[in-house]
Amino acid sequence: MRAMTQELHIVGGGMAGSEAAWQAANMGVKVVLHEMRPKVKTFAHQTGNLGEMVCSNSFRSDDHEQNAVGLLHWEMLQAGGLIMATAYDRRLPAGGALAVDREGFAQSVTDALRDHPNILISYEEIDTLPDDGQWIFATGPLTSPALGEAIQRETGSDRLAFFDAIAPIVYAESIDMSVAWRQSRYDKGETEEERKAYLNCPMTKEQYEAFIDALLAADKTEFHEGETAGYFDGCLPIEVMAERGRETLRHGPMKPIGLTNAHKPEEKAYAVVQLRRDNALGTLYNIVGFQTKMKYGAQASVFKMIPGLENASFARLGGIHRNTFLNSPTLLDDQMRLRSKPNIRFAGQVTGVEGYVESAAMGLISGRMAASEILGKTMPSVPQDSAHGALIHHITGGAEAKTFQPMNVNFGLFRPLEGLRGGRKGRRERYKGYTDRAKEVWSAWLAEQGVDGQAAE
Repeated sequence: MRAMTQELHIVGGGMAGSEAAWQAANMGVKVVLHEMRPKVKTFAHQTGNLGEMVCSNSFRSDDHEQNAVGLLHWEMLQAGGLIMATAYDRRLPAGGALAVDREGFAQSVTDALRDHPNILISYEEIDTLPDDGQWIFATGPLTSPALGEAIQRETGSDRLAFFDAIAPIVYAESIDMSVAWRQSRYDKGETEEERKAYLNCPMTKEQYEAFIDALLAADKTEFHEGETAGYFDGCLPIEVMAERGRETLRHGPMKPIGLTNAHKPEEKAYAVVQLRRDNALGTLYNIVGFQTKMKYGAQASVFKMIPGLENASFARLGGIHRNTFLNSPTLLDDQMRLRSKPNIRFAGQVTGVEGYVESAAMGLISGRMAASEILGKTMPSVPQDSAHGALIHHITGGAEAKTFQPMNVNFGLFRPLEGLRGGRKGRRERYKGYTDRAKEVWSAWLAEQGVDGQAAE
C-alpha cells in the first residue's frame, strides 16, 4: 500500500522533466514537479514556463522512415508523449522539419501539466541529492551551481561540460523582402506553405568574404581562466566554424544549393542565409544555424551586413551557455539510476544526450521506469533496436567511458541489419530497415505494457 501511494519527485521542468512527469502521472503515480524558474533565473530562459525552448524552435527532421530523430518522434507519439503531441499541435511550416511556435508550445506544455490531477508543480530550487524517496533529476544543460556541486560530491568525479550557443531572433517586419524571398531548400514540403517556410538572404562572393572577415574580427565572449570545455559539434558558433576555414559556412548553414532567388532567378547566390519562422503569428524569425558567442554590440553590426537584414531589429541576440552532463556509462545503471544512490534517476541532456527530442525521449523512459518501480511492476527492458533503446544503450554502457561525449540519436547507434548493402548507395534501404525494425519492436514493447499506441490527449 505504501508503494502505491509513494510520490515521484522530478527536478527540472524542461523537455525531459515535463515528459517524465506526464508519463508517470498517466500511469497513476502522484508526481511533484520541482522547477526553480521563475524564482531562480538562468542566462538562457526568458519565462517561467515548462518546456521552454532555449536555442532553436525546431525538433529537427520529421521523417520517421529515413531519419533517426524522426523515428524518435514516431516512437514518442505511440507512447502517448506530451512533448511530441504538443509539437504537432503547435507546428509551424518548416519544410521537412518539425518546428513550433516557441511561446505557444511552452504554454501548452505548462497548461497540460498544471491541469493533470496527478501532478503538483512546486516552484523552488532543489540543491541536494536526497537520500530517500523516488527522484528524477532532469535539470538539463543549465543545472544550478549548487546542484552541480552536489552531483560532483556524490559522484566523486569532475563535472564534464561543453558549450551550447544560441542563435538570434529577428522581427519579421524589419526584414527587407525586396531582397529576401520565401523558399524551402529544394522546395521541400507537401503544401505551398511548407515549400515557402524559410526566408532566404543571398550573398555575392564579395559580400560573403566581407562577412567572414567581420566574423573573425568581432569581439567575442571568452572563456574564464581554467575553462577547458569544448563545443558540441552539432551546435557550433558560426565564428568557430569560420575559424576552421573560410568556406566552412558556405558548405554548412550558408550553403546556396537547392535555392533559386525569386527576385533574380538568373543569378546564382554564392552563399545564402536562411531564417525560419519562430512563432505562429509569423512576427519572429530565427537565423538558422547562426549560433554565436559574439558580444551583443558586435552581433548587431555583423548581422546587418547580411543582405535583407541591413535594418534588422532583434527580438533576442545570440549567446553561449555551459552544458553540464554526467559520465553516464560509469555512473548510471540500465534503469537510469545513480549507482551510488539508486533512489535517484537522471534524465535529459544531463545524461549525455543532445537535443530537445533526445532529452524528452530520456524523460519518457525514466518516467516510466520510476513509475513502474513505485507501482511494484516490472517494466520490460527497452528494446535496443528501437531509437529509445539505442540511445539508452549508448549512454548506460555502449559508449566508451573515457571518451564519452554528448550524442544526438543517429543510425550509427543501431545494431546492423544482416543482408543489407553498406555504404552510401545502400543507405535508403538500410535506414528504412532500421525504422521498420524499430517500429515493430517498439509497438510490441508498448503492447506488453498495455499501451495501445494512442498519442497524448
